[in-house]
Amino acid sequence: MSKPKIYTYKTLSRLVNRIRDDLTTQDFVLLFAYNGTGKTRLSMAFKEKGKKNGNRDTLYFNAFTEDLFYWDNDLENDTERVLNIKSDSNFFNGFRELALEEKIFKYLERYADFDFKIDYEKWKVSFSKQVRNPRFHPKNDEPEYIIKDNIKVSRGEENIFIWCVFLAITELVIDGDETYNWVKYLYIDDPISSLDDNNAIAIASDLSKLLKKGKDKVKTIISTHHSLFFNVMCNELKNFNHNRYFLHKAKDEKYKLQKTNDTPFFHHVAILSELKRVSISDDINTYHFNSLRSILEKTATFFGYDDFGKCIHGIEDDVLYERALNLLSHGKYSIYEPVQMNDDNKKLFKNILNAFLDKYTFELPELLKE
Repeated sequence: MSKPKIYTYKTLSRLVNRIRDDLTTQDFVLLFAYNGTGKTRLSMAFKEKGKKNGNRDTLYFNAFTEDLFYWDNDLENDTERVLNIKSDSNFFNGFRELALEEKIFKYLERYADFDFKIDYEKWKVSFSKQVRNPRFHPKNDEPEYIIKDNIKVSRGEENIFIWCVFLAITELVIDGDETYNWVKYLYIDDPISSLDDNNAIAIASDLSKLLKKGKDKVKTIISTHHSLFFNVMCNELKNFNHNRYFLHKAKDEKYKLQKTNDTPFFHHVAILSELKRVSISDDINTYHFNSLRSILEKTATFFGYDDFGKCIHGIEDDVLYERALNLLSHGKYSIYEPVQMNDDNKKLFKNILNAFLDKYTFELPELLKE
């Protein structure tokens, strides 16, 4: 089988034109790209391309969507914490009249355990949650609960809430509501940047159901760096007209697209590609050891081994490598607060990764080999 062709675009504008051309015949375009490639810039360029004579055609969700909400933490009294809404954005057209609370909560209750209330006069959102009464001393096994109002939800919960607002508006678009009849395209960029794998799967599944329902009403572009989310979306939409690509930004600042339709884009292959990429660039952070150990554990499970170390048995220095993985992958390293490894650990990481890839030959994306 011949390998998929790589398409090169000198500017974002030309890349946008390619995606818009795709959508003349396709219902969906799915893009996988590593962080730093320019996914958010691409979504904004796509949106700008649709502006003509004061009209627009794209409803988008990206990092800028989250900026439409900001906290008032009531620093003086520390009691009335609310999430403010920038109501002058087109994103909220008809928001007050449509009273979306019920639609939003229909999605929110799938992912979170807090409630909310929107004040349309002040354009503020207040949150509440059921918690145990700390002053209650039960006489039986049943604890007492109270409602705690005006709480500040976590960053992840805030992102979930904003995502559910977007889903509620998307439902209006699909249902043909006149307020959003200008929407021809949905552009969704990394809706799950701070979610765990279980929620990533749930959100991808729920999103795909909604998009399949509206495929004749609106075209959709989805870009993400999250390989599991990308995988689920590909599987959910495989029976519909769609193109899926691996997007890469080369050192010469050109954008490159490689179709991944012919070969499934597996989760572990995506992670290995990322690990190989950082090993080449020497941009290796502490959490990459966690990712490498995760790959070895999945490989061990596939081959029926009871220990991940058996994946590298027989390799020179295998005992050293196993000890290093055990030691260096136990830290709670966050992908959102990356810390560079020291030079000795970088060298060790590269040696383990290369030894593993020499023993188990994975076909990594062709763009990486460039």
